[in-house]
Amino acid sequence: MTYPREFKEAVLDKIFNSDLSFRQISQEMGVPRATLHGWKKRYMIKEDPDALNPLPENWSAEEKFAAVVHTATLSEVELNTWCRENGLYPGHIKSWREACIRGNNPPSKHAHRTSAYREDKRKVQILERELQRKEKALAELAALLVLKKKYDALWEDKEDDSPLSQSGKG
Repeated sequence: MTYPREFKEAVLDKIFNSDLSFRQISQEMGVPRATLHGWKKRYMIKEDPDALNPLPENWSAEEKFAAVVHTATLSEVELNTWCRENGLYPGHIKSWREACIRGNNPPSKHAHRTSAYREDKRKVQILERELQRKEKALAELAALLVLKKKYDALWEDKEDDSPLSQSGKG
């Protein structure tokens, strides 16, 4: 549906100069919210192309840090609202927060922990393989011991039943 230019300007005036939400303006003016968002975006690009920076990748490090600091105390609902207003997803803020935290770790300490972790992991793998090998050998030895006992028990019973052993007893 196309709307007259004057109507669009009146709606944009309401968007920028009133405290009404997009939902309220949408209901009052009979325009879908998605259309209102599109009009606002196009208006902002036309007025000041640098004012709207939709891609989070284009944000500078200072802007990202400021966003993390600003949103640190916001509730989840407030964070979602703030993100919508600034063209972000809450995931962007979360990843930027993690990057800020990682950035505060000294690199040498982090690298040392990583190499120590890899070395420990390698040692654990070697020890697990050795333990598995020894468990197999122990299980094999236990099986041989059981077989030997059964074999000995079987021959003892046969010797007791043999005619030679009976003639010597009698």
